[in-house]
Amino acid sequence: MKKEENIKEQFKKVLISTVKVISDEYEIEDELKKNLSSKNFNFFEIDNLNTKNDFIELRAKTDSEALKRKFSNKQIYQINLPKNSSCRSLYDISEKIRYELLGSQMLKGISKNFYENYNYKIKIKRKDQLKTKEDVNVTEAFELYMLKNFFNIKLNNLSEKMLSFWESDFKNSLGKHINFFKKNLENQDVYNAKFSQLLQDMKVFESSDDKNQENNQQENEQENNPNNDNDDSPDGEKEKNKKEKDQNGIDGDYDFNDYKMNEQLIDTDSDEQSSEKVLQKIDNSVIDKEYKIFTSRFDEIAKAETLETNEEILKLRKTLDQQLTSFQDLITKLANKLQRKLLAQQNRSFEFDLEEGLLDSSKLTRIIIDPYNSLSFKKEKDLEFKDTIVTLLIDNSGSMRGRPITIAALCADILSRTLERCSVKVEILGFTTKNWKGGKSREEWNKNNKPKNPGRLNDLLNIVYKSGDTHWRQSKKNLGLMLKEGILKENIDGEAILWALNRLIKRKEERKILMVISDGAPVDDSTLSVNSGDFLEKHLKKTVKFIENKTDIEILAIGIGHDVSRYYNKAIKITDVQELGDVMIEQLSGLFENKNKLH
Repeated sequence: MKKEENIKEQFKKVLISTVKVISDEYEIEDELKKNLSSKNFNFFEIDNLNTKNDFIELRAKTDSEALKRKFSNKQIYQINLPKNSSCRSLYDISEKIRYELLGSQMLKGISKNFYENYNYKIKIKRKDQLKTKEDVNVTEAFELYMLKNFFNIKLNNLSEKMLSFWESDFKNSLGKHINFFKKNLENQDVYNAKFSQLLQDMKVFESSDDKNQENNQQENEQENNPNNDNDDSPDGEKEKNKKEKDQNGIDGDYDFNDYKMNEQLIDTDSDEQSSEKVLQKIDNSVIDKEYKIFTSRFDEIAKAETLETNEEILKLRKTLDQQLTSFQDLITKLANKLQRKLLAQQNRSFEFDLEEGLLDSSKLTRIIIDPYNSLSFKKEKDLEFKDTIVTLLIDNSGSMRGRPITIAALCADILSRTLERCSVKVEILGFTTKNWKGGKSREEWNKNNKPKNPGRLNDLLNIVYKSGDTHWRQSKKNLGLMLKEGILKENIDGEAILWALNRLIKRKEERKILMVISDGAPVDDSTLSVNSGDFLEKHLKKTVKFIENKTDIEILAIGIGHDVSRYYNKAIKITDVQELGDVMIEQLSGLFENKNKLH
């Protein structure tokens, strides 16, 4: 019995270590130990582990809880929570499947645990009578639908029959959106919002009880909020005030709190299906009241893989790989240099003689000499650079065509690989415009009798080459897209930096670094031809000043062939694009050695 208890205690330690490693929350150990018997941590209940399947189930639950901590943002979850209470259990399942799928893509062991556990759950299902919908709980059926369509779990005859009563309802509401959800697993806000909307629109949830509940809730909110405006029509005073704010900006001096409060104005429209490209809606008045945008209706934020066929993207990546050959020695040298500097800190930062952690192989001789000696473990100390994300924001304008954009793509590639080896996350973004001469924005301006000083007058195209939570191997093919000449057009730097800033603000990492790679001033002929000549430059300066003075985000710029120090306090100019890689490595390695120092 004592041996069995010891095995279970060791297994509990393994589970706690698993949660810490997967979730990247090493400080939760005390929390877990205090709450092992509570409802929130009942996945650590190990007293009733009697069979192999019991162990499989517990491992799967542990992985799921860790992935929830890593990938599921509580605030985003709450914001998108369906108002209809009947939908919420299904909404919970959809979110659970999302973060479990992300974990399955991350590690094969996690995928195996989920697959074995779900298959076992399906195998042991028992139902005495299955004749109508009332005999099958909608939540149970929905989980089967999600497992079948997202985890590709093969259902047995009984599970298929259970699902059959509800499958047409799910398929009608969700079927055509499955690819959209799979492509947006990493974007919780878009994924949750879309699922919430579709679930609330399902006819099976339309009940008078829920409607009455919502009406009562609205009445209570109005009673408890005496300042609430009473709009008798959709065009009430409150809506009018909102529109005026959207157009004229926020009253008073801007500050970082204003910006964070107005993140909803810098959000994305998730209601896209075919193109799955998202409209950008930025309220620049938070930063610069003088900066105007004629219309943002035609702006797009696109994942790189949606802009070209997979065949073309692979072809472009092959071209980039061919370029890598001539720079291989330089790149290897730079990568090793950065990795040595970062791992040198890592190697000096271990705690030894601990009761759990990584097995300290140097102390194994003690066990051989005396088997009654306990094993010795070591744990890596928390390092400042580990809780860090670096965003590379790359100018994708026409003037970067040729050697500059090639070097930028190569360096983004090697930086991503190297920093990920050192546990630093990397996001790679690009910015350009959809057209040379203003596109649909300018057409709209012409139709409206060409009002004076219209503000920015072109359609933005912001590109996500690699998100912060995607591994380099999954995104490396996308970087070749920078070499496609048709992508590179104009550059409106200020708004691109705001976009990158907005993405960084939503990240949970404590330390955030934004590196802008550009070849000079912002240029868009369509905009500058109908506004003042310094219209875009002034906005860029104010945006950068805002980040430098009002946020904790560290911003650094590298100008290729141009001095960009007039925009950025921390800026480097390189005269030869071949210097770009070395400069980037030097700046980042120096940054991690000393948080407050940039060379």
